Amino acid sequence: MEYDLDKIDDSVLALLVLTLHDFNRAWKQFDWEVLDRLYVKGLIEDPKNKNKSIVFTEAGLNKSKRLFDDFFEKQ
Repeated sequence: MEYDLDKIDDSVLALLVLTLHDFNRAWKQFDWEVLDRLYVKGLIEDPKNKNKSIVFTEAGLNKSKRLFDDFFEKQ
């Protein structure tokens, strides 16, 4: 079965908000391939480092918060 990788990426980006700390950081808890794609899209800084968290770009943080609201806000 094939999956829409953009939808997966958007879902992970939205869920990263749940571990948001220090204004623009979130814990590395998702598949490395997804994190690499988010990096290539310019939404997070390079996740390949010794830190236990990723750093959002400004665009990534804004999109992450918007997606979280879109996906999970009660109607």
